[in-house]
Amino acid sequence: METTHRVYVDDARELTALDDDSVDLVVTSPPYPMIEMWDDLFAELDPAVGDHLDDGDGNAAFDAMHDVLDAVWAELRRVLVPGGIACINVGDATRKVDDSFRVYPNHARIVEAFTALGFEPLPDILWRKPVNSAAKFMGSGMLPPNAYVTLEHEYVLVFRNGPDSRSFEPGADRRYDAAYFWEERNRWFSDVWTEVAGERQALDGDDLRERSAAFPFEIPYRLVNMYSVYGDTVLDPFWGTGTTSLAAMIAGRNSVGTELDPEFVGFFDDRVDEVPSLSRDVVADRLDAHREFVADYEGDLAYDAAHYDFPVQTKQERSIRLYSVADVDQTDNGYRAVHEPSDAD
Repeated sequence: METTHRVYVDDARELTALDDDSVDLVVTSPPYPMIEMWDDLFAELDPAVGDHLDDGDGNAAFDAMHDVLDAVWAELRRVLVPGGIACINVGDATRKVDDSFRVYPNHARIVEAFTALGFEPLPDILWRKPVNSAAKFMGSGMLPPNAYVTLEHEYVLVFRNGPDSRSFEPGADRRYDAAYFWEERNRWFSDVWTEVAGERQALDGDDLRERSAAFPFEIPYRLVNMYSVYGDTVLDPFWGTGTTSLAAMIAGRNSVGTELDPEFVGFFDDRVDEVPSLSRDVVADRLDAHREFVADYEGDLAYDAAHYDFPVQTKQERSIRLYSVADVDQTDNGYRAVHEPSDAD
């Protein structure tokens, strides 16, 4: 199996490189409005943002920042196939503007925008971020009532493009081969993720780290497996350091991304050499975890996996087949990955 991975240095508000209905899944984490590290970016895209912040008008700045993102969401509506899924990772912001401290509910504003475009909101996911500080509140210390809780979670907002789910031909091998394990389903489709691991990447240089807010690899990897099948194309319009493309590559999907900052695109070249090794580790971890599940399971599992030496819980899991990346080559506008089935017992 081969997959392709394209990246364009471009503005996601106009996805000119992508045709209508050309993407099966979107997984992205946009810049978060009202988080100070992204003020300059939003002000470059819309100078009114900077004017509102200078005037101390937090509400107007919040609205203007989201207006910038709204243009991207409209493009997702165009390029995503009917019934395709969009997963948007975002956190709310707390900020003091003009002596007023408040929370800016980014997740609620994005739900409103997607719904207005005709997307169908689906149940979302909360995941807990690692927090370095031991302090769990802000404000007046030990004295009530003016302390504020610390935001330690982010949202994965999930939307379907239209009211109807995607359809597949009966018995589609690429769908059944892409099944996940029963115990993975129970963990992944929980609405609260508390066990998401940290980063599988490192950035060289303080400036690059300050401009990056890449989410942990585990998040896009799960979402790609949950909401796409082999042969699908995954889009990240806010590509950053390419974590979504990395997850898609290791999961055996195609990917495409857009990114304004060419330095981030160049950084991904340094990650590609690690892909075969990382891919083998990810596949081995999933297979080992299932074997541990089988060993600890009380009772008999009803079905035998077709490609492995273990039983599975459900009929839908019988054809499950995981792939490892054997090789990655650079192309004119991205990469080509060669995948081999992980059939070894």
